[in-house]
Amino acid sequence: MIHPSAIIDPAARLGKNVSIGAFSIIGADVSIGDDCWIGPHVVISGPATIGRENRIFQFSSIGEAPQDLKYAGETTTLEVGDRNVIREYVTLNRGTVGGIGKTSIGSDNLFMAYCHVAHDCVIGNHCVFANAASLAGHVEVGDHAILGGFTSVHQFSHIGAHAFCGLGSVVTQDIPPYTIAAGERVKTSGINKEGLKRRGFSTELIAALHKSFRLLLRSKHSREEVLAELNALTEQYPEVDYFVQFVIQSKRGIAR
Repeated sequence: MIHPSAIIDPAARLGKNVSIGAFSIIGADVSIGDDCWIGPHVVISGPATIGRENRIFQFSSIGEAPQDLKYAGETTTLEVGDRNVIREYVTLNRGTVGGIGKTSIGSDNLFMAYCHVAHDCVIGNHCVFANAASLAGHVEVGDHAILGGFTSVHQFSHIGAHAFCGLGSVVTQDIPPYTIAAGERVKTSGINKEGLKRRGFSTELIAALHKSFRLLLRSKHSREEVLAELNALTEQYPEVDYFVQFVIQSKRGIAR
C-alpha cells in the first residue's frame, strides 16, 4: 500500500489501509485516517490532520506553511474531514496565530485541479470548488456552496450555504446563502432556485427565500419594516432565519 520511494517521517501517524504513491512525502505531525488514498508526488506537511477515505491526487501540497508575511514559524494546523476529493495541484495551507490558528475543511468536498485554500479558512461540507477557484485568508464557506472555475475570493469574505458563484467571479463582499452570484465584481442576482430544487427544497420554502431576498436586498423600505414583515417566515423556516441573520450580521457588506 506504500510505495518504496515514498518518504514518511517516523512521527507521522497512518491509519488502516492507507495507500501512498510513488515519491510522496509525509511530514512529521501528520495524521492520516483509515482508507485514505494518497497519489504519487503529494507533499503533506504538519501539523495536519487528515480524516478517513480522502483521495489526494498527484502534485498537491497539503498543510504547508501559510503564505502570510507575518508568519514566523508558529505552530498552527490544518484539519481536513472525511471523503474529500483533492485533485491535482491543489494547495491547502495551515492557519496563523493572527487568525484562528488553523485552516478547517469539512467532509465530502470536491476540490478540482489548481484550487487554493489559504490560511485560517473555514469550509463546510459537500462543497464544490471548480478548477482554480481560490480563497484568500480568513474566508468562510458554508455547506453545499459551489464556486465556479477561476472564482477568486477576497480575505474575510463569507459565502453562505447553498450559494453558487459563477465562472470567473471576483468575490469582494459576502454572498448570502441560497443565492446565485457572478461577475468580475460579483453581484448577487437572486435565489438559486434550480439548485435548491435539486437538493429537495420545497416550492414553499424557495418562495419564502425569494421573498426574503427581494425584501432584504431589493426593497426601499427600512430594515426594521422588512424584518417585521419577515418575522412570520423566520419563525416558520429556519432557512429563512439563517438567510436574514447572515445579511444583517454581514461585516463586509453584501454583494448586491
